[in-house]
Amino acid sequence: MTTKNRIQRSALILAFAASTLALSACQNLSSPTVRFDRQVNYGDAKAVELVTNEFGSTDLQMIAEKMTGGLLETGIFQGRPTVTISTVKNKTSEYIDTTNVMNSIQTALVKSGKVRFVRSINEMQAGVDELQRQNQSGLYKQGTTAKVGQMTAAKYSMEGELTSIVKQNNTTKDVYYKFTLKLFDVQEGTIEWQDEKEIRKTSKR
Repeated sequence: MTTKNRIQRSALILAFAASTLALSACQNLSSPTVRFDRQVNYGDAKAVELVTNEFGSTDLQMIAEKMTGGLLETGIFQGRPTVTISTVKNKTSEYIDTTNVMNSIQTALVKSGKVRFVRSINEMQAGVDELQRQNQSGLYKQGTTAKVGQMTAAKYSMEGELTSIVKQNNTTKDVYYKFTLKLFDVQEGTIEWQDEKEIRKTSKR
């Protein structure tokens, strides 16, 4: 083989290797980026949101932090008692998913390790369905199924309410929110703890 042929062959091998590596790199991208004409940027989820004076993420975070901090400071959760979430009423004129507020409070309390949550009214049907599937379907080994009648009852019930007052004129809009949270002793029916968070948001029209 002549020197010229050797050089041409080496060049072909190098080109093939380079193309193979490039293809492999493209295929191994774990997070490919898809771009459109309008680019979207990630922001800080904890940043103060001031797009409008309607209920927003910052309001949710402030409420959750205030309620969680107040509950943990009381010392009412000695011995990791069981709690269930009862009702969370939205009495504002806006559509607000109050479940998000309670989920944030519940998550923080569970992570604290000082309280145990049992299924809420809204979650109970899924638990009943699972018990029936294990005990009535005939699909599971005897002795491995969860027994009916062994659920742990809640010692405390948590109830919340979100209200608002809106005032506006030709130049200004003022929105006042108040979130109230109560902790009831289920057996005695007494309020063992209660707190509220007030938020006022004003904007020029």
